[in-house]
Amino acid sequence: MTLEVPAEPRPDCPLCPRLVAYREENARQEPGWFNGAVPSFGDDNARLLIVGLAPGRTGANRTARPFTGDWAGDLLYATLERYGFSEGTYRADPGDGLTLHDAMITNAVRCAPPQNKPIGAEMANCRPFLAARIAALPKLKVMIALGRIAHENTLRALGLRPAAFKFAHSAEHLVEGPQGPLTLIDSYHCSRYNTNTGRLTEPMFHDVFEKAKARL
Repeated sequence: MTLEVPAEPRPDCPLCPRLVAYREENARQEPGWFNGAVPSFGDDNARLLIVGLAPGRTGANRTARPFTGDWAGDLLYATLERYGFSEGTYRADPGDGLTLHDAMITNAVRCAPPQNKPIGAEMANCRPFLAARIAALPKLKVMIALGRIAHENTLRALGLRPAAFKFAHSAEHLVEGPQGPLTLIDSYHCSRYNTNTGRLTEPMFHDVFEKAKARL
């Protein structure tokens, strides 16, 4: 009998030894932080799913909410508000009362990795949770992949070959999901590095969400 994989791993998920060791090290240094596999955040009836790479050590690993407490979240949540996907005020605090409407945020890897760089085995271990998360959204129509690694993991979670869908900022790909046809839209990751270097500007990021909104 095959056990069904849940859409959300338990906070103390044991699958990746390196990530477990890093989580335990962070817990010793910062016992007041969440220090666990970060759950997805948003609307269970979302038509839009945003897929990031992994929690940041001082961001989601601390706060237990994706993209909360770091620069990437400042840009992402402001953009979600701009396009009507959120209600309330984002204050980089999971207790801020913010809710998402018609959107959900998740990560390809749910535990914070050292240097923000998960390795291949960790991505493979976590991929069933991403596949289950996608499958658990009955109204899903559009996905936004933040960065090449999120793009590749999303495709693999759907049983597709990344080589057949080239990553490029603002590129759109029609893929088949459990719900039927889905649109996958690529974006450079909204990291501080990408925004500081000009690789990703606010208008470029907004363009991705304009496309997503149009496909909904």
